[in-house]
Amino acid sequence: MNRQAQSAVLFLLGASLLHAATTDLYLRYVKQGLRPLVLVAGAVLVAAAIATVWYERARACRHKGREADEGHTHHEPRVAWLLVLPLFALILVAPPALGSYSATRTGTALQEPLAYPALPAADPLPLSVVDYAGRAVYDHGRTLRGRQVRLTGFLALDRDGTPYLVRMALNCCAADAQPVKVALTGRIPPVLQPDTWLQITGTYTPRRVEDPVNGRPIPFIDATEARPVAEPTDPYDESWNS
Repeated sequence: MNRQAQSAVLFLLGASLLHAATTDLYLRYVKQGLRPLVLVAGAVLVAAAIATVWYERARACRHKGREADEGHTHHEPRVAWLLVLPLFALILVAPPALGSYSATRTGTALQEPLAYPALPAADPLPLSVVDYAGRAVYDHGRTLRGRQVRLTGFLALDRDGTPYLVRMALNCCAADAQPVKVALTGRIPPVLQPDTWLQITGTYTPRRVEDPVNGRPIPFIDATEARPVAEPTDPYDESWNS
């Protein structure tokens, strides 16, 4: 692969990172707080590509006469340019977020919160799936009793048909995403399609079940309303370990 092809790959990779970081595409790969690092990485790669082109042109000018005296030039295989095709896919195609397939094959990753901050007086109270599950399991629902809460996540169905509302939680990037699950009971749709995004309004119930994958506890929510919603811009839950 010649230097021109290397520069093109560097430039396209850097441009892909800049494109992802200046849109919401980067949220498919890393958590929101890493956006500045993605921007810096993209800028460095673009600068490296430009510097490589400048250096090679200056070098070519110095050696032009020498190559003419030798009477031959070196040709690199053109197939090397095919390496840029995956980069176009990165720019043009947004990968889907992890969904029910991953969630039902991975045990719930719920961890005990470090603290339980006071909740606002909103009714219904919007909570993340991670926050609700942590309070329901480890605080035994003390801050949830008597409150109407609202959760948003995608649907996953267990092997026995138990419906879960799920959000994939991130430590750093999509590669380490793990599901946090809340089981549904009460007024839920009669026909459930996995990966459908739902907004659930309901109340705390002490009922819980063991995750069949890893035996960890999964709390329930008693749904009073369930309605389909569009997939959020950031499909991952970043409140885990925050």
